[in-house]
Amino acid sequence: MNVDLTDPKFHDEDTARAWLEAQRWPNGPFCPHCGSVKVARMGGTSGRPGLFHCPDCRGQFTVCTGQVMERSHVPLAKWVLAYHLMAASKKGISAHQLHRTLHVAYNTAWFMCHRIREAMRETDPTPIGGEGKIIEADEAYHGRVEMPAPSPKRKGRPYLKRNATKQKRPIFALVERGGPARAFHVPVVTAANLREKLVTHASRKSRLQTDESPLYPRIGKEFATHETVHHAIGEYARGDVTTNSVEGFFGIFKRGMTGIYQHCSEYHLQRYLDEFTFRYSNRSRLGIEDAERAAIALKRGEGKRLTWRRPGGAEAAPGVPA
Repeated sequence: MNVDLTDPKFHDEDTARAWLEAQRWPNGPFCPHCGSVKVARMGGTSGRPGLFHCPDCRGQFTVCTGQVMERSHVPLAKWVLAYHLMAASKKGISAHQLHRTLHVAYNTAWFMCHRIREAMRETDPTPIGGEGKIIEADEAYHGRVEMPAPSPKRKGRPYLKRNATKQKRPIFALVERGGPARAFHVPVVTAANLREKLVTHASRKSRLQTDESPLYPRIGKEFATHETVHHAIGEYARGDVTTNSVEGFFGIFKRGMTGIYQHCSEYHLQRYLDEFTFRYSNRSRLGIEDAERAAIALKRGEGKRLTWRRPGGAEAAPGVPA
């Protein structure tokens, strides 16, 4: 982690606001309500700091309007620091750590983390890979299942192992070798579920590389080539055929979840996966350093809102560890 905590934008509200405005509006401010550029900053005592007025729609807005930070009472300097800490921490930073670092209440830090994870989520992802590129695919299991998926073969009753404590949450990940990653929490691991994720998020012109799992041979026929390594006999690489990149991604994810977050509910697992895939897809090896990574996360928060009780959002009790 490389964050200069003495930087004024982390403790001065005016400097933080100026940084946020420069990141969001590099070519000048515009109205998030109607898109007009004929906006004026309100000065004097007529409005709060950073308030703009749009004469076209007669609306008022700030740099937080239409962002995940909208209607937050947390100072902007603390928001900027939270963005930088979450973007710079390779294995994540817990809500308890933010609570202690930012001097905010724990439930406030917890909700800030979820808002930033929502900002990190890619809204309209384009397929990764392409002609001549390699896509590695693999599945992993982490954490105990809390919401078992119903089984159509058992009249809608959920499938559970005889020992339910050993039933883990399935995760499927794709990694473009030397490029970005995508990861998904799937209810069950089936060839149909994996095919849907593969053909949606990976170019079929790519070379697909997997382990020897019987889930992939039929799916692999839709790609340029399908090559496998046989882990059961101790084969982990054969020429340039390997799944080491996607397994490396899983290693980072599991170390972060075990060592930093320690626990997350299955309800929020996908949002944690979005956080880890964001940092992996914008890592230093791809020429993206901490400050630029934080700026990318901030820009992705455009047009997103996460309210405390929004379905699929952070409406669980603040006592849920993060």
